[in-house]
Amino acid sequence: MDSPLWPLVVYAVAVLVLVAAVIAVSYPLGQRHRERTTIRPYESGNPLTGSARLRISISFYLVAMFFVVFDVESIYIFAWAIAWRELGWAGYIEVLIFIGILLAALVYLWRLGALDWGTTARRKKV
Repeated sequence: MDSPLWPLVVYAVAVLVLVAAVIAVSYPLGQRHRERTTIRPYESGNPLTGSARLRISISFYLVAMFFVVFDVESIYIFAWAIAWRELGWAGYIEVLIFIGILLAALVYLWRLGALDWGTTARRKKV
């Protein structure tokens, strides 16, 4: 019986053989030395000057999340801009609703104080 999955099985076996060969060859050819300076961490060739355990403000992560969210939304708007002739008025109304929802989310975040870089005493409670 001829199975249509035989190319997949051959590919999987070839991948496993290749991975095993790379690991087997890298072991005897790899470097194995442990001097004191080899195991010390460094950044860009410079020795460490302080602890790597720094406290980063939550504002950094909030801004990063907002950037990702609104950047992904701009991709959808760009895709709409490319196909606006084919979409017609229905697509125009849909993108207006989409932008309205984005603006509502931005206003909500603004009123919540998520975009405020000041002290916590100045933030409003919603």
